[in-house]
Amino acid sequence: QVQLVESGGGLVQPGGSLRLSCAASTGRIFVLNPMGWYRQAPGKERELVASITSDGSTNYADSVKGRFTISRDNFKNTMYLRMNSLKPDDTAVYYCNGRDYRSLQYWGQGTQVTVSS
Repeated sequence: QVQLVESGGGLVQPGGSLRLSCAASTGRIFVLNPMGWYRQAPGKERELVASITSDGSTNYADSVKGRFTISRDNFKNTMYLRMNSLKPDDTAVYYCNGRDYRSLQYWGQGTQVTVSS
């Protein structure tokens, strides 16, 4: 069993940066493959923002390519999402996710990111 906890969200101006963290409060993230960041804006469906496999392969939504970077540190038991050049359209609740070898999915509680001047 893995419990995931996000942090690092907040209010930022357009063009600004944030780094989100997803730490495992119980369990180890190395058992999760892949891991990913999702987001859900008001009135919209949850969408995949970025994902990373255990060997470090990454995948990004077209809307964030070149601006966001996903990474994971199994020793620190944490996954990250570095977000640069933020836009108002990036405003959403961001969730981290991981899937284990039984295809069970684990979700964090979410962290709010608001991009506004």
